[in-house]
Amino acid sequence: MPDQTFINLRPEQFPEAETVLATAGGMTASLFRYGSGVLGLRLANRVGRISLLPFQGQQIWDAEFFGRQLAMRSMFDEPVATTDYLGNYGAFLIHCGATAMGGPGPTDKHPLHGELPNAPYGQAQLLIGSDRHGAYMGLTGLYRHRVAFSHHYAAEPTVWLHADSSRLRAELVIRNLKHSPMELMYLAHINFRPVDQARLVDTVPAEARHMRVRTTLPPQFTPSDSYRALLAAVRADPAIHKVMDPDRTIGPELVFALDCLADREGWAHSLQLHPGGAADFVSHRPDQLGHGLRWIVRNLDQDALGLLLPATAEADGYTAEKAKGNLRLLPPQGEFRCDLEFGTLEPDEAAAMQQRIDEVMRGR
Repeated sequence: MPDQTFINLRPEQFPEAETVLATAGGMTASLFRYGSGVLGLRLANRVGRISLLPFQGQQIWDAEFFGRQLAMRSMFDEPVATTDYLGNYGAFLIHCGATAMGGPGPTDKHPLHGELPNAPYGQAQLLIGSDRHGAYMGLTGLYRHRVAFSHHYAAEPTVWLHADSSRLRAELVIRNLKHSPMELMYLAHINFRPVDQARLVDTVPAEARHMRVRTTLPPQFTPSDSYRALLAAVRADPAIHKVMDPDRTIGPELVFALDCLADREGWAHSLQLHPGGAADFVSHRPDQLGHGLRWIVRNLDQDALGLLLPATAEADGYTAEKAKGNLRLLPPQGEFRCDLEFGTLEPDEAAAMQQRIDEVMRGR
């Protein structure tokens, strides 16, 4: 069993000026308030730091390792206190779902990506301990979603940052608290900042049928002629999106549904391989999250690479995904659990990850 300490966090503890709450194992946990009033928890080790929103979706708002910002560039320089998805846009990790996710279709009534992204958490705890990966600090919490005659579930995410590591580990548990079945949708929205001339390397077969570009845009978007031309080119050859060409504007967005293959340990891997040999990565288990999405936008307002967004369904909203048979059904008092690893890798680690990917693709 891991050696672990829980420290309960309360909103009144968070000062305007950043203040150290705890130090352990070469790591530091600090509390602060953004200028917007949103409460922040910063976890730092010797190679970087992450900033989390303990009481607003338990988002990882930003991440910096080896002096480089990992999170997407957006119009928001700090988080905003809101439950509206597009009103607080730019986090590194956003939990999406759980009663619905994706873009709502014409008959859907759910908000974009569901209620989890900016959910108000009633409980938040700092974790300090050690496990087989070494010393760590982390964040966990509890959000309870109740709508009479409709939904009743608890969401419990956890994120771990280990000493001297630029790899993050995350887990999400959803518990159906009703005495009747619960329809479940979930997506881990992990948003990297693109690196010019980087290549995308993954365990996705290269055929177009395994990299399906989404042609339906949300109603707020009006496609330009250049976007229509890009969409046609990507539909003809989906692999062209796998180089981060700085001269290619992508707006409003490109979205792909990807079929990810797992390695012998059950993990699928995706890399943004930098020209210098380092890489950003996402690893997930397709036996837990059977759908992979990729989301890219590159323009003067947003610059983002959803390298691999592990999910229970594709991105077309509740009604469309239910028609496809993509909704999970949790039994009464049942539980859903998923595990993720993501972050950045130094060149030797990136080379080892690329070798694992190559082994999966050679063995398919």
